[in-house]
Amino acid sequence: MHAIEKLLAQKAGKESVSTGEIVNCTVDLAGINDLYLQTVRSFFEMGGTKVHDPSKVIMFLDHYAPASTIVQADNQKQFREFCWDQGIDLLMDINEGVCHQVLADRGLSHPGEIIVVTDSHTTTHGAFGAFGTGVGATDLATILITGKLWFRVPEIIRINFEGELPKGVYAKDIILHVIGELGADYAVYKAVEFTGFTLKQLSISERMALCNMTTEMGAKTSYIQPDEITMEFLKKKVTRNYEIFTTDPGYQYAAEHTFDVSNLKPQLAAPFSVDNVSDVTAFTGRKIDQAYLGSCTGGRVEDLAVAAKILAGKKISKRTRFVVVPASRGVFLEAMAKGYVQTLVEAGATFVTPGCAACLGTHQGMLASGETCITSTNRNFPGRMGHTKGEIFLGSPAAVAAAALEGKIVDPSQYID
Repeated sequence: MHAIEKLLAQKAGKESVSTGEIVNCTVDLAGINDLYLQTVRSFFEMGGTKVHDPSKVIMFLDHYAPASTIVQADNQKQFREFCWDQGIDLLMDINEGVCHQVLADRGLSHPGEIIVVTDSHTTTHGAFGAFGTGVGATDLATILITGKLWFRVPEIIRINFEGELPKGVYAKDIILHVIGELGADYAVYKAVEFTGFTLKQLSISERMALCNMTTEMGAKTSYIQPDEITMEFLKKKVTRNYEIFTTDPGYQYAAEHTFDVSNLKPQLAAPFSVDNVSDVTAFTGRKIDQAYLGSCTGGRVEDLAVAAKILAGKKISKRTRFVVVPASRGVFLEAMAKGYVQTLVEAGATFVTPGCAACLGTHQGMLASGETCITSTNRNFPGRMGHTKGEIFLGSPAAVAAAALEGKIVDPSQYID
């Protein structure tokens, strides 16, 4: 069996599972974000009175933090009251940040567990060897009541990366290239495992970006076999015991692909689809109104560090806005301690509260009609960050920072030592 299958089998109380089988699994951690008040409503509509195990539930006020409308404020008020009434101690209020980064910061994401959140990018937790997936309100309400949820055991695809990463090329470039080659619907309800020599060059932050973006391929979940890089990160964060599953030799994948990244150029996904991918040079000189660095894909300390290195001692273009959104309070604090925040503010960046911010298209950096944005986030369909006639290019944090500096799309490699 594959490691993912062993994980699902254990959570279902079975010796083994097979592709396509429906299994009812114990969920280790269930998360609800502030877009999904319906989860609370469904909980009561389905007859729920007390949450099955409040210690396994976490609430995130991250998608519009702080609230920018009365409706949002009322929703968040109801979430807080639900937590207080139900004895849910893990209330991540407006000062904490994006759910996936908060889980990593607090050591709540680790190998061998099922993590379900009302957020599609929960695939991020494959970077830790967990089974992470996003669900809707009714499914999450079911977990609140029973502690369990059914899953269909997914087909598993292996994507292997070989070669040394060229200067100025990051995990975001790799995964955009993969999605561009395979298509945005390639992995619908499948699991995507990443393997290969190149992973040894990728930090946990970069691996989280890889796994995060499998959602944009339609994946149910993602997976990277925990290794010494994973262990080094986890030993600083996790205090609970956990189990690492491994794949049996000779396991037959549904499909396998190998990408040699040694000659890969920085990539961009152009409007209006994440699989509309080209080398960044295809758009060199394109005017940018806003550069946006943030989100659960590209708002981590390492991302701010890359931007700070590019912009140190320089000023952003006068006709370009540079919005920076740390993924979490922890990221913000570390970036301040290391001087990245001061460097970026001196260069002209505008910082906003850790959270999802304009990635969701509701506040803190919206686009006007006819404006163009380059961003380290994960989606670029019409209206994602504001007006439907705004255009969004997806790229690496380096590509975003370089564009902020120049006021236009440029190859970021020239700014990387």
